[in-house]
Amino acid sequence: MRSNAAVVVLLTSLVAATYGFGIYLFAQLVPDMQASLGFGFSYVGTITASAQLGFLLCAMLAVWLTPKVGGGRMIVASGAVCAVALLLIPLSNNTFFIGVLLTLLAGTAATVFVPMVDVIARVVAYRYRGLAMGLVSSGTSYGVAINSLLVPIYAPQGEWRSVWWVVGLLTMAMAALVLVVFKRGGLLGQTVSPASAATTSEVALPSLRSELIKPWVLLIWSMNFLIGFATFPFQTYLSSYLRTELGFDVQYTAQVWAVIGFVGMFAGLAIGWLSDRTGLRAAMFLVYGCVVMAALIFVIQPSGHWPLVAAVLFSTAFYPIFGLIPAYVSKVASSSAMAVSIFGIANVMQGSGGMLGNYGAGLLANHSGSFAGVYAVISGVGVLLIVLTLKLPREAPVAASAGLAAS
Repeated sequence: MRSNAAVVVLLTSLVAATYGFGIYLFAQLVPDMQASLGFGFSYVGTITASAQLGFLLCAMLAVWLTPKVGGGRMIVASGAVCAVALLLIPLSNNTFFIGVLLTLLAGTAATVFVPMVDVIARVVAYRYRGLAMGLVSSGTSYGVAINSLLVPIYAPQGEWRSVWWVVGLLTMAMAALVLVVFKRGGLLGQTVSPASAATTSEVALPSLRSELIKPWVLLIWSMNFLIGFATFPFQTYLSSYLRTELGFDVQYTAQVWAVIGFVGMFAGLAIGWLSDRTGLRAAMFLVYGCVVMAALIFVIQPSGHWPLVAAVLFSTAFYPIFGLIPAYVSKVASSSAMAVSIFGIANVMQGSGGMLGNYGAGLLANHSGSFAGVYAVISGVGVLLIVLTLKLPREAPVAASAGLAAS
């Protein structure tokens, strides 16, 4: 049991590295790297789009590759690649090369997260998967918290490269520890042996196709698209809304973001624990309701301390959302290989929704001259997610076998 808990903690640490360091650290260091390397905001926009594309492509790669090499191997390799990329960034002054590395880092976030459904299904008891995935999904907030500690120490002195060195070495140590623990736990093998896969190849593909067109699977993909469509622009335009339209200062805006990060450190674990007791659908109702209320605050009462309340509500929803979906898939899918396929495509849908949401929100804000309409749409999407959750089948009771559930 202790070794299983160690696996979950290590998976959380790799999410902290690939998402927290690999995706969000660059955003915090942009001004310092701009001053040193001389790139403009057009470069930042290009890299942001490129990183999202890298995430989408690697999510599809993970769907194809995980059944062939095993989820454990995918995670270990992705952690090592992430560490190397982080360590190479401070060695370069070439902005194109740094852009390639940042795109690769975003890709490792996908190739770490998608196979986790396979590993969690193998090491965590059925009844505790909501808790496990809730903790793992909060890993991003821990990475962002570490960034927030390191950046003020090094960046003001022009030592932004030192931040990359520290997180790179930390990630390398994490990847090495994951390798040792996974090897001892027998998690580096394939879920299905090559011989078994060969003998069942004729029936596997038709079975896969029939599973992937089931109504609950299509619902999950639709929900992931809408999650990306709503939650990504909520954050993307938050600072702009607070500072340029609502007139809040930098310090207050920083407080809003600090609340989001702090609450997120505990939200995934708390909602995950709750989901194991009330059911995953009930937890989904809660988090989508929080998204609706947070967005409505920015439409109806975006003044005084209300944006801080909205930050608490949004963070309570945002980090657990990304754990509830894979936990649900792991409980309802007919096998761990099927769960990986479903969740991998769900990640692609989520990224696509995020890209469209960010683009559409920008167009709407430009056309209307206000971000209030953006948050009104986000609130409406949250209501739609609640409706779709009502249509999801219940997960099987705890007594069911660990990997199987009736759909």
